[in-house]
Amino acid sequence: MPKLTVEDLKKIKDKKLKEISPRQHHFRVAITVHMGESGIAAGARDVMTALLEEAAAADCDDVQVLTADSYEKGKNEPYVSVSIKGQNTVLYQNMDADKIRQVFQKHILADEIQKEFTAPG
Repeated sequence: MPKLTVEDLKKIKDKKLKEISPRQHHFRVAITVHMGESGIAAGARDVMTALLEEAAAADCDDVQVLTADSYEKGKNEPYVSVSIKGQNTVLYQNMDADKIRQVFQKHILADEIQKEFTAPG
């Protein structure tokens, strides 16, 4: 798969925003990449890029990708929160591009929580 540029990601984001803004309340899934300063230093940008690539490839119109400040500063960053309607939010830790791809394919698309990446608690 070719690398996406920042411009490509902006185009994908703009397209998705136009498609979803009239029906924001219809999201089944909200995925939050915690991108505070320490999260970014730990690799959150790579996680976000991989997540946006997966979402674009799957063409899911019921998945919302968000950013937030750091969940908790520490050695387990970057964090990603996954909220699926009707289910408890799952917090993933120590994420990287490969792990978020697995989470997207298995948790978001197949409803299989990837317990080996979840934060304790």
